[in-house]
Amino acid sequence: MRYFCAPFFKNAMNILFIMYPWERVRPESDSTLRLIHECVHRGHQVALTTGANLTIRDSVTMSFCRLIQRRDKVSSSPVTWYRQVSFNEQMLPLAGFDAIFMRSDPPLDSIVLNFLDSVKNHVFVVNDVQGLREANNKLYTAAFYDPSNQIIPKTYVSKNKEYLKRVIEDSSAKKMIMKPLNGFGGSGVIVIEPDAHQNVNSLLDFYIDGRGESNYVILQDYVDGAEKGDVRVMMLQGEPIGAMRRVPAANDPRSNVHAGGKVEKHRLTREELRVCKMIGPKLVADGLYFVGLDIIGGKLIEVNVLSPGGIVNINRLNKVKLQKRIIDWLEDTVAYREMDSQRRLEFRSTVENA
Repeated sequence: MRYFCAPFFKNAMNILFIMYPWERVRPESDSTLRLIHECVHRGHQVALTTGANLTIRDSVTMSFCRLIQRRDKVSSSPVTWYRQVSFNEQMLPLAGFDAIFMRSDPPLDSIVLNFLDSVKNHVFVVNDVQGLREANNKLYTAAFYDPSNQIIPKTYVSKNKEYLKRVIEDSSAKKMIMKPLNGFGGSGVIVIEPDAHQNVNSLLDFYIDGRGESNYVILQDYVDGAEKGDVRVMMLQGEPIGAMRRVPAANDPRSNVHAGGKVEKHRLTREELRVCKMIGPKLVADGLYFVGLDIIGGKLIEVNVLSPGGIVNINRLNKVKLQKRIIDWLEDTVAYREMDSQRRLEFRSTVENA
């Protein structure tokens, strides 16, 4: 077993991960664990919490946190480290952190964003609060302006069953994809074929009203090649930093690994790089710094902004460590923000003392 001696950083950071419960982490495959482990290895103070643990005390936004206890040695294996980690539980102010990393499973509770609104001007949040508000479901991709459908397949979103039935009946596409607006991990994705149109009414009843509340449904033209899987692209600051192909299990339209799919090494094609180039500036402008793109046949299907996975598989397939690049970026961004803030204070002092 190898160990890293935790290095001393002059500007060690305090980093909060808002995520799913620690007990639900799958250490062998969890992307969030890789990010947390990298932060701890570098000597940063790391705390974990969930959206349900956010609170307000004396008008200060706080959270019941699990603070990772420091060790002299940090195992080089995230899996081993996960089994060794110990916590100190405390209520801590969110404004005391240098960075907050959002890694919650979708759909996102909008109240969590309301808590973060109170500290977003003081703490660097990944991803940006307003960006998460706009892009935490599939509407973000559906509303992307692409009138000739160069990179976005024809997309329809509604909870009006009669309208959606007309869309299916009038579509010239041989097949369409139906899925719930707030689904994730491939849940609820089905293919609508011509000979199944007689079942559309009952399917829409289930999708829209099946959970006791009215839900939105997405219809998309089926993209040729979808049966071969999709490509997950990890984007950092508007640029692709890694990719893999996800191949669905037999007779299953979902290529998500948790739905039984497998992964293969992949080099981005010209068409896929074009998608990244076209969507990248918008992602950065919206504060969506670290996201996962799902691409099929050169078409953008989804943008995953909450807890995009794939780090472990991309690392394994390409013999890289994406978490190092991501935390390098986080350190540089926070350091620049601090330097800029200090610079403004010095300029203000100069003006006041003039």
